[in-house]
Amino acid sequence: IITSFCCREVSLGFTKEGQSMLGICPDKEPGLQPWMPGHSEDHRVTISNNSTVLLTTSATVHSIEILSGGKLVIADTNRPILLRTKHILIGNKGELHIGSPDCPYKGNLTILLFGSDEEHSYFGRKYIGVGSGGTLEIHGERKLSWTFLNKTLHPRESSQNNYLFQRSWGNRGIIIHVIDPKTGEVLHDDRFDTYRSKNESYRLAKYVDGIKPGLILAMMVNDEGSNNLEDSAKKSISRLGSKHIGSLGFRAPVLDSELNSSSLSLTLMCCRSVCFHTNGSFLLCMCSVYAGKAKFIHMGEEVDGVDMRAEVGLLSRNILLRGEMEPSCYGNEACKFFNFDTFGGHLKVNSSVIHISGMELQHMGQQTMGHYPVHFHMNGDVDERGGYDPPTSVSDLSIHHSFSRCVTIHGSNGLMVKDVVGYDTLGHCFFTEDGPEERNTFEHCLGLMVRAGTLLPSDRDSKMCRDITDGAYPGYVPNPRQDCSATSTFWIANPNNNLINCAAAGSEETGFWFLFHHMATGPSNGSYSPGYTEHTPMGQFTNNRAHSNFRAGMILDNGVKTTQANNKDKRPFLSLIGARYGPHQDSDPFKPRVPALIHHFTAYKNQYHGAWLRGGDVFADNGIGLTLASGGTFPEDDGSHQQVKNSLFVGESDNRGMPFPDKRIWGPGGPDLTDRTLPRGIDFPIRGMQIYDGPINVQNCTFRKYTALNGRHTSAFGFRLNNSWQSCPNNNVTNITFDHVPITSRVFFGEPGPWFSKMQMDGDKTTIFHDIDGSVSEYPGAFLVKEDNWLLRHPDCIDVPDWKGAICSGHYAQIYVQTRNPANLNMQIVRDEYPDRPLTLEGALDKRKVYQQFQPVVTLAKGYTIHWDQAAPAEVTIWLINFNKNDWINVGLCYPQGTTFTILSDIHNRLTKQTRKTGVFVRTTHKEKINHLHLARGYFYWEEDTGLLFLKVKAHNHRETFAFCSVKGCERVKITAIVPKGSPPSNCLAKAYPKHAELPIVDVPMPRKIPTARLVSNEIKMIPTPHYFPVELALFMSLEKRFLSSSKPSDPIPTRLLKEVLPLINASILNMINLRVVVKQLTDHLQRFI
Repeated sequence: IITSFCCREVSLGFTKEGQSMLGICPDKEPGLQPWMPGHSEDHRVTISNNSTVLLTTSATVHSIEILSGGKLVIADTNRPILLRTKHILIGNKGELHIGSPDCPYKGNLTILLFGSDEEHSYFGRKYIGVGSGGTLEIHGERKLSWTFLNKTLHPRESSQNNYLFQRSWGNRGIIIHVIDPKTGEVLHDDRFDTYRSKNESYRLAKYVDGIKPGLILAMMVNDEGSNNLEDSAKKSISRLGSKHIGSLGFRAPVLDSELNSSSLSLTLMCCRSVCFHTNGSFLLCMCSVYAGKAKFIHMGEEVDGVDMRAEVGLLSRNILLRGEMEPSCYGNEACKFFNFDTFGGHLKVNSSVIHISGMELQHMGQQTMGHYPVHFHMNGDVDERGGYDPPTSVSDLSIHHSFSRCVTIHGSNGLMVKDVVGYDTLGHCFFTEDGPEERNTFEHCLGLMVRAGTLLPSDRDSKMCRDITDGAYPGYVPNPRQDCSATSTFWIANPNNNLINCAAAGSEETGFWFLFHHMATGPSNGSYSPGYTEHTPMGQFTNNRAHSNFRAGMILDNGVKTTQANNKDKRPFLSLIGARYGPHQDSDPFKPRVPALIHHFTAYKNQYHGAWLRGGDVFADNGIGLTLASGGTFPEDDGSHQQVKNSLFVGESDNRGMPFPDKRIWGPGGPDLTDRTLPRGIDFPIRGMQIYDGPINVQNCTFRKYTALNGRHTSAFGFRLNNSWQSCPNNNVTNITFDHVPITSRVFFGEPGPWFSKMQMDGDKTTIFHDIDGSVSEYPGAFLVKEDNWLLRHPDCIDVPDWKGAICSGHYAQIYVQTRNPANLNMQIVRDEYPDRPLTLEGALDKRKVYQQFQPVVTLAKGYTIHWDQAAPAEVTIWLINFNKNDWINVGLCYPQGTTFTILSDIHNRLTKQTRKTGVFVRTTHKEKINHLHLARGYFYWEEDTGLLFLKVKAHNHRETFAFCSVKGCERVKITAIVPKGSPPSNCLAKAYPKHAELPIVDVPMPRKIPTARLVSNEIKMIPTPHYFPVELALFMSLEKRFLSSSKPSDPIPTRLLKEVLPLINASILNMINLRVVVKQLTDHLQRFI
């Protein structure tokens, strides 16, 4: 609690009591009848028939209903007012006024909602309800809602300024210190003996009125100061916001806990630490303060280029709406999960004129549907489009210790939510509900510590997800991490909303989550056509930040189930499901695309993802900085792509955090190996940019402080772990800068072990990206591939063992091989140039699906054979993916003897779902004739002695730059086979090779290495690993070419050189010498070794 206040210029400019320069204050309007109802819980009050009353004292009533021209105004007095009631209902033409925008309420008002009986059919219980045609105007004092800490606060340091210890407070009377808000320096101090002399009171008034705007005024009473304290001094101090100066009594020790709009009374600081229970569940370590001192570190500065200043939020305000609570939980299912009362008050608005500002809401919300601290329910357009002038808004609210959400927007559009602080709530905090909510703006809002609630599957944690299965089909088995577990600070169900200058920290799951309702749900059902939101352009998302969240700082992905549970899909209504985002003009997928832009987003200290976007700007200290995902198989909106530009990624910043009892997240890290908090464990592989499916482009980005350690893989670029999906060869990077990143930590493709599992999933084996300008590999135009993927390698590829990758050149594309009857088989694909290096794929889909899909990346203009671990499937469809016109490969598929075939080609348009046959394949007795391929006719060659069916697949149409398929659709070859029953597994490898083996040929020469680049970074001292030696890889290339006649041509010399020769040389000596001086000796040694 800061016991100081800030003297600033008062903009209202009161000319006389009760009247501003812009109009009369509501409680000073003529004709108001004073109202003092007394205290009775049985007193039901109705204000109607144009009655206008002024509540001037505290009161207790059963309920208040205002309608039919009735008007209730709360008097702004020096005495605190407590209004206690079960509900306030504002009906048609009813009005409730507490202050106004031009004359904010300055007194101290508390509205206490109590009771849990007598439920209203629409509003429920314990509420302020504003029905259609009602008016609610609440305007408390204007105060800074939240800001940032301007100096780092270390543990056991006081949050109060050091001026408290610089000078004595003095003797009897009122003591004042004038303080510089930036430095804490006491600029002037004085004492006013208002006990002894009225003249001292006049001097005090003059002194207070003369203080320059922007300075802090700290006041206290020493001994006694009320005896001769005159009204002039009281008014001067009251204008600054004092709540208690008017009622100061004999020897009252302190004037105020806070004064004026720039001060913070009950404040909340958000620190930067997350810790976890030993069972792995998430626990946010918020900024605990004890004995007036911080328990954890609170950053107040920029760290490694990232603004990590702690948020400081205001919770106390002079108008308080609060639910009266019972000592323990009672009466509903929530008691299985909470040991405290969760039946708070709520405020619900329906088609009304409402403006709320400067109010505190505490103990609001209920663990029942539709009852939230602030709830706009089915209001339609509440801005100019709906005829509201001024538009409906809520601002400067402090919502804390809420039992269900913070602000809910349901079926309402154009609402302004500004300067709202939400702290410690159950369920999504800032929540849009059904899907049609558009044009709403969240500006400068802060959400902290959002915990799981029971209402929706997405609100629930794992235990709730398993225990609450209402609405599920019999036999449903919950999968909590997929169906539920999505609690978020900002839950945005329609992308056409604006988030500007907002912050989200400490969510049990995610900070910002954009998701999609394929169809509008609830009472909004039918308000838009299916799929509308998935194509709706994104509103403004600018200058937002997310930190200290569990799953992610931001997610743009997924949807909710908009159909009821059934035998086919047993999950409950509104469970989390997959969805794909492809924004187009007018939300029409047949019209031009509209990019979704995320500007100046900062994410740090999130345990898993900084951001997961399917469809950023600063990412620091996240487990994974950024993942851009498309469709796993196809981008739903083929031709779209994703890019991140002009962004900063920081692996392990100098914000090291503090140790916790759970040592799994505390260990060495960073370039200097200093102990620090870690995202998920001491061996978790930290990655800056996680390359997933694609296509993606990373451009003009800086990666800072990514350093791998023994026992922990850390890399600027990495790949999704345990990935079964495709990897697009058009993923590319350009103009990448590394700062304090050793070359060993630029990229890591993965290896079997903790977190990576066995690296046997298809996506783990097929990773690739294009280094357009060589800023990663130092070979412009090269591709980076996994070291053991021989579908993509050639003899001149350069191995980089620390990356578990290779630098290669070539023309690459993909084939999708879909199989039916059976679908639960595995596939081996072999390139003819490397017959002893098959790639085994398990398929991207669950083995229980009716079809399977294999998605290898291939080198174009090469020959391949395909084999199965069961009898060959009756249906095989080969999709040409990322093929340009005239690109081709030859394929031999293994079948049992006696198989007969029908083969055709077609084009499938994924947008219109239409398929058009384009040609047929006929059998030829000459294998070379398969190359005589035309659009309408192709040839296949059935080689029964080896069991291989040969054909050529070739693209006949142009493809847009980022599209997977051609402009006319996806070109496919479909093979229907009649396979003899009881056939053994169709693996023809032994018969196919060496008959069809070919010598490796480099079709695309390797690019020249950037002349000025070096493989060793000068920026930090290298941390040696068992496989890294700082030598120039270009020399290995020359050595390799001299020994292409190796007895193992399929094992390039660079790999063998690094693995077998270099370990014989002392690493420290090798660091100091020029390899060119000893190249002859090294070459001779290599010859002998081979």
